[in-house]
Amino acid sequence: MTTEKLTTKLINLSADSGVYKMLDRSGQVIYVGKAKNLKKRVSQYFVKTSSSRKIQALRKNIYDFSVIITKTEIQALFLENDLIKQYKPKYNILLKDAKSYPYIYISNDKHPRLGLFRGKKNNNYQYFGPYPSAHVARDALSLLKKIFKVRQCSDGFYRSRSRPCLEYQISLCSAPCVGKISDLSYKQDVEMVGLFLKGKGVKLLNQVSQKMKQASVDLDYELAASYRDQLIGLRTIQERHGSQFNSDMDVIYIIQKNSVHCIEVLFVRSGKHIGSESVFPRNAKGKTCENVLSAFLPQYYLGKNTPIQIVLSHKLDDKILISKALSAKIIHSPRVEKKHFLEIASMNAKENLKQHLLSSFTKKKQLELLQETLALGQLPELMECFDVSHTMGEATTASCVVFEKGLPKTKKYRQFNIKDVNPGDDYAAISQAVFRRYSSLLKNNKPLPDIVFIDGGLGQLNQAIMVLNSIGIDSIQLVGIAKGEGRKAGLETLITVEDEKVNKIKLAPHDPALLLVNNIRDESHRFAIKNHRQKRALKRNTSPLESVEGIGTKKRIDLLNHFGGLQEIKKASQDELQKVVGINTALATKIIEKLRNN
Repeated sequence: MTTEKLTTKLINLSADSGVYKMLDRSGQVIYVGKAKNLKKRVSQYFVKTSSSRKIQALRKNIYDFSVIITKTEIQALFLENDLIKQYKPKYNILLKDAKSYPYIYISNDKHPRLGLFRGKKNNNYQYFGPYPSAHVARDALSLLKKIFKVRQCSDGFYRSRSRPCLEYQISLCSAPCVGKISDLSYKQDVEMVGLFLKGKGVKLLNQVSQKMKQASVDLDYELAASYRDQLIGLRTIQERHGSQFNSDMDVIYIIQKNSVHCIEVLFVRSGKHIGSESVFPRNAKGKTCENVLSAFLPQYYLGKNTPIQIVLSHKLDDKILISKALSAKIIHSPRVEKKHFLEIASMNAKENLKQHLLSSFTKKKQLELLQETLALGQLPELMECFDVSHTMGEATTASCVVFEKGLPKTKKYRQFNIKDVNPGDDYAAISQAVFRRYSSLLKNNKPLPDIVFIDGGLGQLNQAIMVLNSIGIDSIQLVGIAKGEGRKAGLETLITVEDEKVNKIKLAPHDPALLLVNNIRDESHRFAIKNHRQKRALKRNTSPLESVEGIGTKKRIDLLNHFGGLQEIKKASQDELQKVVGINTALATKIIEKLRNN
């Protein structure tokens, strides 16, 4: 893959948690890793200043990469483990370490210990694994310590205790060594660890639930409450981990954009997400997602070992027929325990489709086609786009994103808090943002963009034209992006105005130039919404009292304590306000004026 295509993939890579696979020129997986932030972690491999010999050697052999998004870093940890076992990548520690594979074990002591193990196994211990490396196993142990509070200290340290250690103080151990937990309760915790490591989520939850019910029958309400808390905690953990049930299934999500379909197949075995596959079917242009999915399922599964359940994102007309042919139960409206896997499949499908579309054309080719479409005299290397965001006129903001050579330059993005306009007046908001942006560039003698996109129709575009004319700028090509029918991507109309003549340009949904424009517009929209939400949250979390001159923290607290809340302060008379210590006539008048005008 060319440097340009790799750079494009990195820039547009998701910042979610997940697992990444490094591929060589033949498509062989040479490294598997996990990341809390995929974009940040994967990008590090392509920083030439890296001093790590391992990364330098790996980088020389990287031709491409792929990612699998997970909902949490915990899921990424376990998926990484499974994929390393599956692919045995050349550059993972697993194949460079001459030692045996590490396991997690539970000892058979009075108060069993949870620990890391390599070597000859003790037949009296329980072992779980193998894990691809020690750091993966230690990460798993750290997770288990937080959840179940089973001891992980050495036997010598355990036997020497006369009082609880620091692990107990920070709630990482239940301190069985000094009797802070009964032997029976500790044994039950150990059993739950074993069930957790085996992936038996349903059995674990049912076990705790039955114990809670029995304790209630026995009128031992304190014990029942303890089991109840355990049950709530375990359900939360299982939901985060993604293994609420011990079942095999494939989860399939299909998405379509710009006449291209992406089918994401998520593989779940014993309640664990073990991998996924992205398929881009050919000759699917003009077909609905349901039609494509109906054609895909028989081709994909017939002749293979089909899981007992297949969860789909779309309802099929021929569901019964396909279900019989595949000998599998097809589910299109999953319940909560399976729905989160569909959400993971959705996230991966969107990410993989985005990368697929971006890699279909080089940025240079897209810029050349855009130049041709807009009849520009030169290649548009510097482009900007404006968008406005608000909620029913509240907290109006405008964004300006900057693209150089078809790639986003996030450090050059700008946001504008729109002031002194009527709520919901997008025309005035665009006018203000454009004026502030380009009057500033002129004042500071900064380069002007070749193209400025305005997310909106002819009305918004005319506002930008009038602003640029008023400050004497005529070198910028202004383009409006009008949304299509149903606001569907790929149906947009590009609008330009030349010599007061309005030109409307309609491109094919899959046109490379339109893909580039939509990418810029979507980034502008994302940035505007982000800033709007931050501004709205700040406004709603700020008390109007804070803006009253003379009202500091102490007086604000005294007022709230006296009246019981802001609404009661608003209802209070001047005399009632003056009953609060420190509130004189002048301050009471300011408070009334401020609160009743808001």
